[in-house]
Amino acid sequence: MADGNRFFPARRLILAALVAGALAGAVAVYVSESRSGNNAAPQAAAGDSKDDVACAAKSDRAKKVAAAATGEVAALLPADPPQSMRSLAFHGPDGKPMTIADHAGKTVLLNLWATWCAPCRAEMPALDALQKEKGSDAFQVVAVNVDAGDDVKPKKFLADAGVHTLGYYRDSTMTLFNDLKTRGLALGLPVTMLIDGEGCLIAHMNGPAEWAGPDAKRLVETALGS
Repeated sequence: MADGNRFFPARRLILAALVAGALAGAVAVYVSESRSGNNAAPQAAAGDSKDDVACAAKSDRAKKVAAAATGEVAALLPADPPQSMRSLAFHGPDGKPMTIADHAGKTVLLNLWATWCAPCRAEMPALDALQKEKGSDAFQVVAVNVDAGDDVKPKKFLADAGVHTLGYYRDSTMTLFNDLKTRGLALGLPVTMLIDGEGCLIAHMNGPAEWAGPDAKRLVETALGS
């Protein structure tokens, strides 16, 4: 069992990462697809597709799960309304295109990160620890790297940070981030979404969190038990 404090001393490390990012000129938390600016569109309403209609009926569940987001994950908000994420696209560990629909039956904690985002770098070991402890046939952390260019820099960072449990998911085009921005869900990086086994967005968060700690683990247990 991983010790959350070992991997991610939350308040001190987040603060240090933010300061380091600012000194390096990296706009880490509120960054658009052009890596500047701090505005996002209002959250888009769910569509009228069959999937969106089915997801929208899960408002009570979204509120129940989000109510369990306390302490270090208190910034997680309920989806309002829940909407289908099944079409979100990226590349899997094998390099082949895939979507959230390929994870059907699993609750997914989807996280978007980049090596130029200091808070993203700080929370990756914690996400790795959460996957190591809670990953199963019912739950998976899917951390998608959105660096432009090739895989050399992000893979080197993961190796240097000791992140070995997470699968290597990738979108070098920023299409995934822009999709979430259009939906009003992404203000910047990191952005994290809790998606149920039917591909419905249940809750979402902008900014980093202590994903290896007891608050995050209780959240996952609540999401799986709902």
